[in-house]
Amino acid sequence: MHNKNIRQFALCVSLLALAVGSASAAVSPEEAAQLKSSLTPLGAERGANADGSIPAWDGGYTTVPAGFKNGNRDFDPFADDQPLYSITAANLGEHQDKLAAGVVQLFKANPDTYRIDVYPTRRTAAAPQWIYDNTFRNATSATLENNGLTVRGAYGGVPFPIPKSGIEVVWNHQLQWRGESTDTKYQVWTTTGEGRRILATAAQDYAQYPYYYASGSADSTPNPKYMLAIQLAYEPAFRAGEALMVHNTLDYHQGRTLWQYLVGQRRVRQAPSINFDTPNVVASGTNFVDETFGYGGSPERYDWKLVGKREMIIPYNNNALMAHSDADVLGQRHANPDLVRWELHRVWEVEATLKPGSRHAVPKRQFYFSEDNWGTAIFDGWDAEGTLWRTAMSTPFVAPDIPATVNYCNGFFHDHRTRAWVYNCAMGTDVKGSQFSMADKRSETYFSPQSLLRMSGR
Repeated sequence: MHNKNIRQFALCVSLLALAVGSASAAVSPEEAAQLKSSLTPLGAERGANADGSIPAWDGGYTTVPAGFKNGNRDFDPFADDQPLYSITAANLGEHQDKLAAGVVQLFKANPDTYRIDVYPTRRTAAAPQWIYDNTFRNATSATLENNGLTVRGAYGGVPFPIPKSGIEVVWNHQLQWRGESTDTKYQVWTTTGEGRRILATAAQDYAQYPYYYASGSADSTPNPKYMLAIQLAYEPAFRAGEALMVHNTLDYHQGRTLWQYLVGQRRVRQAPSINFDTPNVVASGTNFVDETFGYGGSPERYDWKLVGKREMIIPYNNNALMAHSDADVLGQRHANPDLVRWELHRVWEVEATLKPGSRHAVPKRQFYFSEDNWGTAIFDGWDAEGTLWRTAMSTPFVAPDIPATVNYCNGFFHDHRTRAWVYNCAMGTDVKGSQFSMADKRSETYFSPQSLLRMSGR
């Protein structure tokens, strides 16, 4: 091979390696400047929509109510609001363009009982100033490598506030702000296709977010784990003592790590198989592991297409949901429509299609991420025959003490084939003690296999 051809070949190989190894680049300083003008500090459109039905963002909701106790989320900051209108099977056609396919399917399957009450839109999302500052820095420094599996140059804020690709939006979702360290108590209820209600799990969850340590930075902590979490189950009786621990990372190319405590064996073992479309034991297997938290885990098996921005009616500001017992919320085929607040918001639409050669039970998914806090609002999934199969919707709540509008794993999941559904991470009045509380930052040894073993057991 001639020297010229060798050089050309080497250049092609280098360019190919660059294309494969890096999925995105940071935006220019000129684009980032929008975060201080036309965009909110977290990347949403600051202004109202054309007819004012989505108002301008005015700083979010940061007013801590009088008498507030850490962890109590059952106050309703908008208790005086009345629905602007209701959607039923009778007038569905007038509003269908602003509803996800799975929500439309719930109307079709339950024409006499399903209803959506649409309230005034309240743009409550907020964060501390240091997170706004970090987000501004991330805009010009954060990049993706290894086909989008590795985040570099980001810390303590939204990594891609001005996204150019679907996988950037997915990372914004996974790295959304919920606080630095949290304690949560919740219950998970599964209703079978025959209408039988089952308490699948009652658990205590301890979570910490090293990516959001206020004392850190991208320079001092170049590749932090973004979540350390332990779940300890205490009900039902046959699951009492079971435990699961996860370390989520900014580098899925290296992989996240999970551990499981098995009561019968009285030992902790790594559990790499608890991933992707593994049936989720926390919900009695009704949904899949990667369908919790609005999508959790590595994005490696899908191609992620950024469809664009649209206006949609989604559940939002659902503090009042947590002021009721689970029995009040749980209907026969869906949640009690009287207790779920829906609002009109702008969302990012992302389409996920299974990569050639990859395997997953759900080959196509459609995600809608809130522009204000980057949490998954709703996602739908289709089976290999192209039939709508699965729908999940989150019920974010206002936490002005953090401050944040929090998407946790709370919400509803529906299997349209079997008509089974899940009330996931229910934090209503049945939960004794705080629902979602801020905790003092723990030593990271707290989230070790040895620590998990000490905590577990009957």
